Amino acid sequence: MRVFYGWWIVAACMLSALVGNALGLFGAGVYLHEMVAANGWTTGLVSGAVTLFYVVSALLLIPVGSGIKRYGPRPVIALGGIALAGGVIEIGHATVPWQAYLAFLFMGIGWAGLSTTAIATTLAPWFDKHQGRAMSIASLGASVGGMIGAPVLLFGIARIGFASTTIVAGIFAITVVLPLAALVLRNRPQDIGLLPDGLPSGRVAAAIDTPNWTRRMALRTPALRSVMATFGIGMMVQIGFLTHQITLLAQSVDPLAVSMTVSLTAVAALAGRLALARFADEIDARVTAAVVLLIAAGSLGAMGLFPVPSVLIGASIVFGLTVGNVTTLSPIIVRREFGAHAFGLVFGVASCGIQLATALGPSFYGLLHDAFGSYHPATIRMRMRRCRGDEGRA
Repeated sequence: MRVFYGWWIVAACMLSALVGNALGLFGAGVYLHEMVAANGWTTGLVSGAVTLFYVVSALLLIPVGSGIKRYGPRPVIALGGIALAGGVIEIGHATVPWQAYLAFLFMGIGWAGLSTTAIATTLAPWFDKHQGRAMSIASLGASVGGMIGAPVLLFGIARIGFASTTIVAGIFAITVVLPLAALVLRNRPQDIGLLPDGLPSGRVAAAIDTPNWTRRMALRTPALRSVMATFGIGMMVQIGFLTHQITLLAQSVDPLAVSMTVSLTAVAALAGRLALARFADEIDARVTAAVVLLIAAGSLGAMGLFPVPSVLIGASIVFGLTVGNVTTLSPIIVRREFGAHAFGLVFGVASCGIQLATALGPSFYGLLHDAFGSYHPATIRMRMRRCRGDEGRA
């Protein structure tokens, strides 16, 4: 039995997401540490470049979504791979601050082109009945990239140095992403004589692409505004916690346990995504999102109320189960409610707002910690904030 070509698109998207997350999102912390150590720059100076990376990628998500809708995924994902590779190579050779900022700017362009928005928009025309499973499987690449990115980069730096490692990483990005873009990716199944999900024409689900959505029309709907608000807060909390997780744990847990807990959090995130991939097409995505966010809120609340090693470790792992799904559920919801044709336009603007909110997470946790002298108020306040949001949407 021939495999529906859409699943090859899923595989290509999964590998692209692995590269983007390993060398982009999760590599950023490694680059920050190495640049500070190698050049003697302040952490604040390099952190500004990382902020630029987040902001640039967020602002580009709108043109990424509309660009894939109009021109197809090939040029967008290829450009993302080239920009990411160039930025990573430049990071290893930056000797003055403006070069570091330029490198992170190119990384921001690259990550936008390989982001969840790019992956979800690429997959939107290929699946209807199985769109939740397809998106969840493609997102596994992000989890694997998060698990292996930093360790592999650190291993390379220890063996061959920072500059050489970034060259190897850049070449790897190009040699993986460009062939996928050129040889595997296609615009839509109809272009190669197929139909969504690989079904015969008589069994294709009825289209839900009416009305003909524009960004302005979509932004007026409670459906899109609720996605942006809910997942913006959820991602802000998530990235803020993950950024500060090591520091938070180190106050009560020995270094070996900290390392194991961070690794188990990543493993739990992968397990959560695998579970979603299995059941994504059989569930109510909004109800599932509410449950996932409540579990995450409860985990943070437990850490704030009972900051002892056993609770910190256990709650971190439980929180990990929600990490990948908070990222994956938003495009699933938008695809189901606004359809394939409008997905690039609608989710582009939604993901831009979500990522701009996400960028506030690390600073928000840091400000609360500095203001109150511990992470206890940060976890409790974020729990209360999320629960109030859930109650308002109930």
